[in-house]
Amino acid sequence: MAEKLLFATSNPHKLREVREIFKDQYQIVGLDSIGFDQEIPETQGTIEGNAAQKARYLAGHTRLPVFAEDTGLLVDALDGAPGVHSARYAGFGSSDKENVEKLLEDMEGLNDRNAHFLTVVAYYDHQNEPVLFHGKIEGKIIDQPRGTQGFGYDPVFMPEGYEKTFAELDASIKNRISHRKRAFDSFFAYFEKINGRSSSDEG
Repeated sequence: MAEKLLFATSNPHKLREVREIFKDQYQIVGLDSIGFDQEIPETQGTIEGNAAQKARYLAGHTRLPVFAEDTGLLVDALDGAPGVHSARYAGFGSSDKENVEKLLEDMEGLNDRNAHFLTVVAYYDHQNEPVLFHGKIEGKIIDQPRGTQGFGYDPVFMPEGYEKTFAELDASIKNRISHRKRAFDSFFAYFEKINGRSSSDEG
């Protein structure tokens, strides 16, 4: 049986995406699996800070090693916004659609469309400080949403080297090239190393 890892998220989109990325390598479980329904604080000023805060907070409520992640979209012409505020760019409780609409409004008339997604994974095993892993993908923001796959800003983000947005790409392609995949590749390589596993070992 694949090893069980607790992911500090109640976001079904993120949970599904990470499960699809790693399939049978690990049994990724979310907060619903432990009956945890509290709001996890995200009050730090950086993506790294939020990821570490979430990992520490959940670890304090369980005896399990835990990993958390935080992701932001950073737009060059907006001085890195929405960044750490990506999930609530249009205000607290805002929907993906509202966040995308605000982003496009803020970028109206701007010629520089360059942007990148950044994911930071924080792993905490109740010892020392959380260990951080980064994943990044460059791209640009298009003028109008395209595609129905994915979530968040996927309909307006076109990754470098592609003519489709994340929301138009097949999930198997997105999950192979994404910022989240790159961060989790680094994390799981570290996790296997500290647990004396190799990539060929199966739970």
